[in-house]
Amino acid sequence: MGGHPPAPRQHRPAGRPPPRPGLQHEGPPGAVMSDSEQRRLALEKKRERYVWYYLGYFLFGIHIVAFVMIYAVTHAK
Repeated sequence: MGGHPPAPRQHRPAGRPPPRPGLQHEGPPGAVMSDSEQRRLALEKKRERYVWYYLGYFLFGIHIVAFVMIYAVTHAK
């Protein structure tokens, strides 16, 4: 197996890394958001919660169907 040992890891400098080009960053912590921005974020959180609810109901329903199918197969004559 031999070979050369891996190069030593370089550690990051202290503090936050600079923003990468092309990414949108939010303002500094504690920045004041406008009312429209707060409403948009609240609506986004609400819609995301609904997506999780629908996913949960869907998965629950699939399990119910699977149990009924298993019951039907095991009790068939």
